[in-house]
Amino acid sequence: MPATQLSAEPAELRAELQLAGLRVTSPRLAVLTTLTRQPHSDADTVFQAVRLSLPGTSVQAVYGVLGALTDVGLLRRIEPAGSSALYERRIGDNHHHLICTSCRAVRDVDCATGEAPCLTPSQSHGFAIDQAEVTFWGLCPDCQPGR
Repeated sequence: MPATQLSAEPAELRAELQLAGLRVTSPRLAVLTTLTRQPHSDADTVFQAVRLSLPGTSVQAVYGVLGALTDVGLLRRIEPAGSSALYERRIGDNHHHLICTSCRAVRDVDCATGEAPCLTPSQSHGFAIDQAEVTFWGLCPDCQPGR
């Protein structure tokens, strides 16, 4: 589901947690809300945002919530080379990412379509492939020279 269609409404977030078999807790709601508003955030960024609404929350609690939400499929964890793990709520559509090599901005990009050699491995080694993770690197518009 594209990020523009994700809801940060408490009732909808509660329903997502319940459907995933998780208890509804304030830290879980806060993490989901944060990642709806700030996709592609690392754990420290999520922690800083959650602490604003839940001052007693610990770093360990946020890591635990991120892990639990990732385990049940409510979050996706991406690990771009050279950076901390990033989390997002856009799941289940096998989209890819554009990352700026200068400012590290991250943007979603829909899956490449058609016959793309980089998405079809030369040998599957018996794997039943169901998705590909592709990261496109370059300069975002703000970091390009002459802008």
